[in-house]
Amino acid sequence: MKRNYPIDAITPILDKNLIRQVVFHEAGHAAAIHLYNRQKRLPPVYFQISIKQIDNSTTQYFTNSAVTRDHFAAIVEGGHLIHSLPVTLIESVTHEQDTFRMAYEADMVNLLVGSLAEAKYVALRDDECFNKNLISINALHHYGGTSDLEKVYDYLENFIADPCLQEEKLVELLNQAFEFIESPVYWKAIENLATYIQDNMSDTISCEDAIAVLDASTMVLYRKTGMTESKPCFIINDYFNSAIAID
Repeated sequence: MKRNYPIDAITPILDKNLIRQVVFHEAGHAAAIHLYNRQKRLPPVYFQISIKQIDNSTTQYFTNSAVTRDHFAAIVEGGHLIHSLPVTLIESVTHEQDTFRMAYEADMVNLLVGSLAEAKYVALRDDECFNKNLISINALHHYGGTSDLEKVYDYLENFIADPCLQEEKLVELLNQAFEFIESPVYWKAIENLATYIQDNMSDTISCEDAIAVLDASTMVLYRKTGMTESKPCFIINDYFNSAIAID
């Protein structure tokens, strides 16, 4: 899950602003992988966040000539349920097709959340209105979403034959992704993870460390509001691609 830079941008972007957008984008992906999957009672899946530090020693702006499609500060690696479904989970569901449907839909929502998180951050930063009526699929290209959308369309083409139904499903999933980031609990978790990513001094943030930040954020807010959240039924053992049921 990699954020693309807007190579057709007209206005130069200060590096600190661009980096902040990037960390919100990737924090959105990571938060959705962990929290959205848990909300849907899907099994956890391994991911990590790799960091590519941008040289801040210069005073130059990130302009059209300086930024390429492959220039990014952080990337979420892994996190795709469809590649990691344990056999025990598949066998525990009456209809195998439902399992794959839930998995690929969750993967697509997790991909869409990255751009939406970046879009919401930019709107809040610039004191602008943000609602789902202002955000279309095409608008996500302006928030580093080109690569993510390519993956989403690849999912749709592989699982839904009818192009019209593909578009209907995409709108449905975009709405689900929007509802996720509009949750105060999940948005706070994204904010906290974005700060953690930006302050991180190592090249990699482990799955365990990212989850610890997300869980700490959500548990504090759940205690304050008295909200509850369903827990997942399975844990994926990434090394053996198996699942362990939780009693």
